[in-house]
Amino acid sequence: MSIIAWNQIETVLLDMDGTLLDLHFDNHFWLEHLPAKLALMNNIPIAQAKEDMFAEYSKVQGTIDWYCLDYWRQKVGLDIVAAKREIQQLISLRHDALPFIDALKQSGRQVILLTNAHPDSLSLKVEHTQLDQHIDQLISTHEFGVTKESQLLWHKLQAKINFANESTLFVDDSLAILRSAQQFGIAHLLAISNPDSKKPVNDTEDFVAVSDYSVLLADIINNPVS
Repeated sequence: MSIIAWNQIETVLLDMDGTLLDLHFDNHFWLEHLPAKLALMNNIPIAQAKEDMFAEYSKVQGTIDWYCLDYWRQKVGLDIVAAKREIQQLISLRHDALPFIDALKQSGRQVILLTNAHPDSLSLKVEHTQLDQHIDQLISTHEFGVTKESQLLWHKLQAKINFANESTLFVDDSLAILRSAQQFGIAHLLAISNPDSKKPVNDTEDFVAVSDYSVLLADIINNPVS
């Protein structure tokens, strides 16, 4: 028996970082690379730079500022996109992402990427992955000025793309965001338990989860949209 009721699903909303892309790039950038650059720039120990940045992250986590590259450029005095390009070789798709997306498309479902990533970060990642060639629409929540953690985002998104809660699947690696989607009433939710290939599998609590999309492919193809 499938863990997803594919016969009920017409629209699939997919997160990007950790869901389609390996979260290792983002974790390494924010937790290691950026603090190291700031330590060098400000002539302070890396440990202090990390402590300072982690404190700044905690102040805005879950808000649009947390995901806003312009906010961080002003905060730290560095070109964040340029800094990301220094380690852009770490940007990579999950090995199972494209077969999953392509199966969804072949089965007649609408596939939309919904990310909290800043548009400049989205562009950088599309440049390296060509995700735009596989997905119907790419949406950054910066367009709406609120994140997926906010109920307002879901109202604004529904007004834009007119999805039906009862026939929509939302896939994300963040439990806080999945709870937000659940609160809004999206009927089908799927968690990703291994967003960062360099870290252990996460506990997804009460959410159905996968660590490899390949287990879903047969059921997707065998249950096309009629």
